[in-house]
Amino acid sequence: MPRHSLAEFDALPYPVLDVRAPIEFAQGHVPGALNLPLFTDEERASIGTTYKQLSQERAVHLGLEFFGPKMSVLIKQAKKLVPSKEVRLHCWRGGMRSGAVLWLLELAGFKVHLLDHGYKDYRRAVLASFAQPRQWRVLGGLTGSGKTDVLHQLAAIPGQLVLDLEGLANHKGSAFGAIGQPAQPTQEQFENNLAAALVALPTHAPIWVEDESRQIGRLTIPPGLFAQLQAAPRFVLEVPRAARVAKLAAEYGAEDPALLAAAIERLQKRLGGLATQQALAAVEAGDFSLMVERVLDYYDKTYTHGLTPRPDEPPRTFVPVPGCDAAANAAALLATSSAG
Repeated sequence: MPRHSLAEFDALPYPVLDVRAPIEFAQGHVPGALNLPLFTDEERASIGTTYKQLSQERAVHLGLEFFGPKMSVLIKQAKKLVPSKEVRLHCWRGGMRSGAVLWLLELAGFKVHLLDHGYKDYRRAVLASFAQPRQWRVLGGLTGSGKTDVLHQLAAIPGQLVLDLEGLANHKGSAFGAIGQPAQPTQEQFENNLAAALVALPTHAPIWVEDESRQIGRLTIPPGLFAQLQAAPRFVLEVPRAARVAKLAAEYGAEDPALLAAAIERLQKRLGGLATQQALAAVEAGDFSLMVERVLDYYDKTYTHGLTPRPDEPPRTFVPVPGCDAAANAAALLATSSAG
């Protein structure tokens, strides 16, 4: 029964089986892991109650009562999930749950690699990883500048490294950011996915990342990482307003008008009553350019205010471009950053 440190566990090429309950797995798990729950959510809750109100011994006996009848089913599920029969395995702390499943799977002919100290140790490493220093280059610009498109263009250029925070968060960062996106992950899963993305990036080379507020939708950028981004050099695309309006109008015109109206209503306090009504009327009339104009009045003012550097922040480098051509803007950005 090999027990591995987290570094050893991560280096192994085998599938990961997470034997925690479904509710624990849904809250957050190792990216790519498969859930083979030893107990249902209800069984786990019942065992926990028994432990608190009666004793550990009674809780263990209850767990065995739940475990016994489902041993055959667990083996069949494991074979279906991992036909090769060599797996990495963990529970929360590397204790009884993973120990029980390890015993069962080895009895069924599996080779099992157990994570010592379990998912708890993994989460500790995830949270610590955000403080590791990296060479960030922050890409800024007013709403509609096509920053995400430029970021994707940079990622396609050999030698350019990119971290797509909005892609990991399933959100475009504004009040309209959830429209057309999958549901956001939990905060815990966002952190796990983010840590996995960072592991794939070297620490000795510049990494492009989009300028974000602390919140992306309902998710929060971890403090250690956010502090680094705030202190990193910024390259701000200067795209004419007309080009930004045209880009956003084309994008929003393809979305559900009811979702656009709901997003505008969420901004009412910031837009003001008149601008809100004008924007809503524009959506109803299908005039998405006018809708964007009204909303940009707020976003441009907010972002421009944020561009004023504090004394402890590095200066911004402005990159004027004529439009929203992502390839051309990526080239202009690289030329400017190389010259600097």
